[in-house]
Amino acid sequence: MLKKIKQKNIFYFLILSAIYTLFVLWFDNLWLLAGILFIADIYLFRIIPWATWRINKKTGKRRIILELLEAVVIAALIAFFLRLFVVEAYLIPTSSMEKTIGVGDYIIVNKLRYGPRMPMTIISWPFIHNTLPFSSRPSYKTWVHLPYKRLAGYSRVHNADVVVFNFPEGDTIINGLTSTGETYYTLIRKIGRDSVLKLYKDKIIVRPVDKKENYIKRCIGTPGDTIRIVHGKAYINGYKEKEPEKLQYNYFLYTTAGSLSPELIDSLGISWYDIRYNDYNGIYEIPLTHEAFAALQKSGIAKGLRRHESVNPAFLNQIVFPFDRNFLWTEDNMGPFIVPKKNMTISINTENLPLYRRIIEVYEKNNLIIKGKHIYINGEKVLQYTFKMDYYFMMGDNRHNSNDSRFWGFVPEDHIVGKASFIWLSLDKNKPPFKNIRWQKMFKFIR
Repeated sequence: MLKKIKQKNIFYFLILSAIYTLFVLWFDNLWLLAGILFIADIYLFRIIPWATWRINKKTGKRRIILELLEAVVIAALIAFFLRLFVVEAYLIPTSSMEKTIGVGDYIIVNKLRYGPRMPMTIISWPFIHNTLPFSSRPSYKTWVHLPYKRLAGYSRVHNADVVVFNFPEGDTIINGLTSTGETYYTLIRKIGRDSVLKLYKDKIIVRPVDKKENYIKRCIGTPGDTIRIVHGKAYINGYKEKEPEKLQYNYFLYTTAGSLSPELIDSLGISWYDIRYNDYNGIYEIPLTHEAFAALQKSGIAKGLRRHESVNPAFLNQIVFPFDRNFLWTEDNMGPFIVPKKNMTISINTENLPLYRRIIEVYEKNNLIIKGKHIYINGEKVLQYTFKMDYYFMMGDNRHNSNDSRFWGFVPEDHIVGKASFIWLSLDKNKPPFKNIRWQKMFKFIR
């Protein structure tokens, strides 16, 4: 029987079997090697009549519609495989990474770099993240939930990488409240859990890790790093960060001419989403890159120009991580603190617990109780804690217009999706169709 098999079929079988074997080894599940039997049957033995359903038995003619359907199904499976293991496209909805990435940018995320994360919520509509189109209903069911697993990648998350991840505080949301900028946890910190449950009891939705909203920020701290933010500048292990080329800070601007012209705003590349104006004193608050700052000073329109800096912890201590009055931190002045690393053991007490409590209770699923000055984890009194995962500290390049780790803490490794690679399409939502394409940003790598 082997003599009747065409040589090209043997060649296809060997090539596909080798590729499939490498995939199984990468997947780390040798049971999947049984799939080679199907490849062998398709190209060698033909015991299963794979193609007969496409032929009309009476006329012997091909069924074109069924062949087209087969092609569509195969294309969908390939697209699903690529989306799951290789790359995925995302639209940037906010200006937290301006000017590195802006509102209306369509980006490609490389999942191979850090290793693709396997789906944990497996009962879900394909190609739909967490909500059905034109609806607030979930696109998934949590009947079956798999543990976290990540396949091997060819790199790790480095400082300054632009990373896509699931929003850590997105495990619980209030349906319909996303447009206000408030979250379930910020409301709890403002008005208390009992008040939130009373007001929004029927609108609270709990989401699994892989169905939380996707965020994109720059990694400032990797596992084991010591981070400090001083006057808005980040320091990593005592060294000042290498600032991104398009890093922005907010500035207070008092102009000589009164109002800012649209032409000047466009020439400076300032997003209209981020401009604030105080009618009382005639002062603008605008985000500027170093380049835009120099150009604005040179223009002569700035009568007064001063960089914004948050210095009032009494006002911010329920907003800025770790939300504790003993930490006199602001978004521009924080730390020092250590970014947790897998298998790292730290001394833990009631003074530093606010930094790591959410990690211990939520991300690593322990029962934590405080009795006086003593901490009990899973019923045992502890003085130390060993972390089970790696964690990261993320910040946006638009430093005063970014909802990032300064406001909700660390990002667990099981929340990491992939690295933002390049912009494949960029549309300016302030301009009409066909005039809104930002050609200069298309197919640019994200750095």
